Amino acid sequence: MLFICITFVLLYNSMVRSHLDYCSSVWAPYKKGDIEALEKVQKKATEIVPALKNVSYSERLKTCLMTTLHYRRIRGNMIETYKIVTGQYEAYVAPSLTRKRTYVTRGNDLRLKSSVLNTTYENTVFLLQGTGSRSEVLYD
Repeated sequence: MLFICITFVLLYNSMVRSHLDYCSSVWAPYKKGDIEALEKVQKKATEIVPALKNVSYSERLKTCLMTTLHYRRIRGNMIETYKIVTGQYEAYVAPSLTRKRTYVTRGNDLRLKSSVLNTTYENTVFLLQGTGSRSEVLYD
């Protein structure tokens, strides 16, 4: 069983997920239908493993040590936001991300300032996802 899962994950990661993740930080599917269509591909792929055919999708992911594609996109956005805020990229990459001045001794100094954006939603998906709550990632 474990060998089959390991083999499946290696094949899936190299042949399927690479296509699903390609440039996802750029085109960022934000419509529910687009997200569900991508997730459906992973659901169908995990049903290929004979031992996991009659198990729920969440159990198949846990057994194969995989995560949902939605979680991977949000995690990637959080990593990119961290890189921008800590100065690993040039300032012109994301000028809308500004730090909030905090004088609290607890926590961290990487809090982002929320601001009103005068652009369309499609152009600011990354910015909005990056400044959102972490609880939606952990408990979604």
